[in-house]
Amino acid sequence: MYERILVPVDGSPTSQRGLAEALAVARLTGAKLRLIHVIDETFFAMGADAFAGYTGDLFALLREGGEKILADAKAQVEAAGVALDATVLRDGLSGRVCDLVVDEAKAWPADLVVIGTHGRRGAGRLLLGSDAEQILRLAPVPVLLVRSDGAR
Repeated sequence: MYERILVPVDGSPTSQRGLAEALAVARLTGAKLRLIHVIDETFFAMGADAFAGYTGDLFALLREGGEKILADAKAQVEAAGVALDATVLRDGLSGRVCDLVVDEAKAWPADLVVIGTHGRRGAGRLLLGSDAEQILRLAPVPVLLVRSDGAR
């Protein structure tokens, strides 16, 4: 059924729930996982003046953080005995997080995308946006949304 599962990870508890669900599905189906982390630099656009002169250092720190998130997720996959195809680190300056995840799902090609979501509604969703919702709308394959513990 599912042979290739794409799992976006960002190190958050919600993302961890998505990874745990992807591991469970992979164990049931014998699928292999591909982990993706997108370095989201959108906060630079929100306060570019505050970061003037420091962007090189901050990009390096974000990249380093993304590599650690992927390494930690990779260790979880290996500890679970699930096959790992690859880890992918993408730069958010080349597109929206949701578009980069969908592009990866198409290029690999994935059979399923499993992603954690906060399940925000109302103003919280409007202000923060919803990459999970956009991935759900744009992905060429089924998307499994895993809600956080606090989602209502």
